[in-house]
Amino acid sequence: MITEPDVTLTDYSLVIECAFLTYLLHRQGSLQRQLQTWFMLFFTSVGVGALTGGTVHGFFLNETTTGYAVLWPATLLAIGVTALTMWTIGAKIYFSTTTARWITIVAAVGFVGYGIVVLFVTQDFFVVIVNYLPAVSFLLLVFLSLYLRTRARLALVGLAGLALILIASWVQHSGIALHPIYFNHNAFYHLIQAVALFLIFWSTRWFLVA
Repeated sequence: MITEPDVTLTDYSLVIECAFLTYLLHRQGSLQRQLQTWFMLFFTSVGVGALTGGTVHGFFLNETTTGYAVLWPATLLAIGVTALTMWTIGAKIYFSTTTARWITIVAAVGFVGYGIVVLFVTQDFFVVIVNYLPAVSFLLLVFLSLYLRTRARLALVGLAGLALILIASWVQHSGIALHPIYFNHNAFYHLIQAVALFLIFWSTRWFLVA
């Protein structure tokens, strides 16, 4: 029996969405191959985190099970990869090649440190928030700066998507639910995140010029 069907099913819906968006990005012609790869890794990492996290919520909520011991750290690491992609994407679309390279290196070192913490020190979700929110905020500020400079509609679309990610995180942290039993705060978080991911995907057309 699925322990939290609303959370699991919305998580699995995110998996399908991310797989589809990654596929569309893969098929899209682009002169920005490296940036395209990082965007694909962004959606892939979100999908992997949703798959492992949804499986934990559905079948391995008991922390003493092997499934939890394997899948929950994998979920946290996937979120760490998502944060790394956000730092790198923001750096590549806004800064010079040299500066972007250094930002990526620092972010990669930060990911290694984060991985060590969640694997060997603590898996408290506060650590995830501390690692993840600065990356979202950084990319949001990049999109905001680009929009203010260019007034490009797709930059505004991406900005809206990132703002929704922050709103979704607040909804999850605050425990706001559409229904206390049938659609809890985690499921509501996934619903908002699904819209946010589509908006971010939509905005990639501005950067990945065929």
